[in-house]
Amino acid sequence: MPIYNLLAWIVGLLLMALLCAAPAAGQYWTPDSACLPGVDGREYRVEYQTVYDQHEVTAYRIQYETEYESRQVTTYRPVWETELRERRYTVARPVAETSFRDEYYTVQRPVWETQVRDESYDQVRYVRETCEREEQYTVWRPVHETQEREEWYTVRRPVRQTVFRTEAYTVMQPVQTVQTQLVDQGQYAQQMVLKPGWPRNRLQWQSGMTVVDPVTGLTVYQRPGLYWTPTQSGRYEVQRVWQPNVVAVQTPQTTLVPQTVQRQVPVTVTSYQDEQVCRKVPVQVCRMVAEQQVRRIPYTVLRPVTERIERKVPVQVCRMVAEQQVRRVPVTTYRTVYEEQVEKIPVRTYRMVATEETIQVPRCVEKRIPITYQCVTPRVMCCLVPLDACGQPVESAPVDSSGGWTGQPTPAPERPAAGTAEEKPAIPPGETKSAPDAGPAAKMPVVPKDAPPAPPAQATPPDNGTPYPKVDRGA
Repeated sequence: MPIYNLLAWIVGLLLMALLCAAPAAGQYWTPDSACLPGVDGREYRVEYQTVYDQHEVTAYRIQYETEYESRQVTTYRPVWETELRERRYTVARPVAETSFRDEYYTVQRPVWETQVRDESYDQVRYVRETCEREEQYTVWRPVHETQEREEWYTVRRPVRQTVFRTEAYTVMQPVQTVQTQLVDQGQYAQQMVLKPGWPRNRLQWQSGMTVVDPVTGLTVYQRPGLYWTPTQSGRYEVQRVWQPNVVAVQTPQTTLVPQTVQRQVPVTVTSYQDEQVCRKVPVQVCRMVAEQQVRRIPYTVLRPVTERIERKVPVQVCRMVAEQQVRRVPVTTYRTVYEEQVEKIPVRTYRMVATEETIQVPRCVEKRIPITYQCVTPRVMCCLVPLDACGQPVESAPVDSSGGWTGQPTPAPERPAAGTAEEKPAIPPGETKSAPDAGPAAKMPVVPKDAPPAPPAQATPPDNGTPYPKVDRGA
């Protein structure tokens, strides 16, 4: 920071020194109001004009083509063969051996015995005896009588009368309603649409920033400098686009609405009135009279008498007696005998056989095709315009036959890519400053070394107001 402060202080001193060394008239030089005194006592204004030079430029367009290259490739294919192999294995064969062993077992032998069993039982015998008993009972005797009974019954007499009945019926009444509908009343409109073209890569200056590496996905710091930046280009085309305009439209419609209406209808109604009528009917009535009577009823009674009956029954009883016996049982045992056997098994094996083949390998080849186009390069020329006593430029400017300045600026060709505004470069400090006592030669503008030499006949401006020849300052 101290070094920057020191440089700013030195630049400020130099600007103050330049301001103090300005002409006494108090006017400071600017590119628009630069006036130089001539050798003939007139003043001249410095003007700049831009001249465009056309030259051919050759560029190269990259085109990729696919070429096929023949290569010798060695491949291996399997060849299958069948061979017999011996396989030895051990077989276990069982051998049976028979032997006898003594087996002791117990046998239950039945022994029959005769026993006497007591089966005596009690026998009940019933003895019949006849007896009598007295029984009182009631007897109902019927007694018939004649009586008169009043019988009331109802008689229905018809009565006719006319009444009005309310009858409801449905009538369809027309009703007019308004329905709102949304109608699209849009139209087609012209719209400019950008049609993208092929992307191009251009060198652009980029400041230091943090970017994401597309390969690793990590955040890295990018140093400031020139980088190839893809630029999207295209052209605008006119496309018809429908612009909707939804408008609410009221549509009248007539609907039939059912409506209930009542009316009075005369109806003949027949009603019945009830009347009570009494009549006497003779009825035979039977009345039961109860009488008590006695009767003797004989009945039989069974009296039980128990008797003991003796009974002896002989019974055969079987008793099991255990006896031990011996028997010889054959037993078969097996022992394993191992034998070795040989078996031949077919086995498929393969061996790799090398084969030479020629294959076509594609590869991408880059070709550069030259393209020649016209390029326009601008350059600035410095000219002197004479001024009159009022400071206005003199309009009379004769045409120089040797190719000198004619007083009219050269029109620049139209360039669609670049701007049309002309920028005037600054005049070097050696052309604006002149010593007050250096004489007429010191008041002439300084011409650069690389500028073409001016014609000698127009080195000094004539008395008729012809300006100095134009000076080519280069591009």
